[in-house]
This record gives sequence, C-alpha cells and structure tokens, in this order.
Amino acid sequence: MTLINFPLMLVPFAVYNFFILTGELNHFEDVILRFDVLSGASFTLSMGELLIIISLLLLYTEVLKATRAASWGLIDRLLSTLILVAYLAEFLLVPRAGTATFFILMVVTLVDVAAGYSLSIRHASRNLTIEH
Repeated sequence: MTLINFPLMLVPFAVYNFFILTGELNHFEDVILRFDVLSGASFTLSMGELLIIISLLLLYTEVLKATRAASWGLIDRLLSTLILVAYLAEFLLVPRAGTATFFILMVVTLVDVAAGYSLSIRHASRNLTIEH
C-alpha cells in the first residue's frame, strides 16, 4: 500500500482519539485564531473547528482519489467503510466521543464512503459495454 492508497479519513480519527487518550479533549474548545472582520464582527476559530476544516480538505482529496481507476479502489472503499464503522462504534460506545465535533467528523467520513462507492459504480457503468 502506497501513501496514495492510505485512507486519509483515519487522520482526524487518530487526532481526536489522541486527545481522548491524553485526557485533553477540552483543547478542542481552545480558540486558536481571532480577528475582527470588516463588518465589525469578531471571527474566532477553535481547535475542533480546525480539525473539521482539515477533515473537509482530506475529504476533497479522498474524492479525487476515488475518481481514478485503479485496482486499489475496492480496498480503499473497504478501508474507508471500516473507518466509518469505527467512528460509529466509538460515537455510540465511548462517552468522550459523544461531541458535536466527533459527530461532524463521522458525517464527513460517511460522505467519503458514499461518494467513493457512488463514483466507483458510476465509473464501472461507464466501462460496461452492451453488445448486440
């Protein structure tokens, strides 16, 4: 397995679990960026929101990976599905994972899995030729 075949949605899952294991989950509420915008409003960005933004960027990369035709496509989809199952199990069984940040990360992973399967099916249907 090369780096291009690595399931990227594992990264936010691992980061979140690192903070669960270290007991420092409230760092996700820490403000890491604050500035005033032209309207006069104060924009703030927390660690948890940054992790969500990173996971959305990783989702974009995963969707691009799903558009390529490769023999690893099925394995990539399987790994993404296993990560989604891990998210769901942890969300339901681990009290510290019952947060909005974790839930959003799980939904992003669900979108990754759904998009991956949809693109794979669409790609396979394009390759299907019907002979008379």
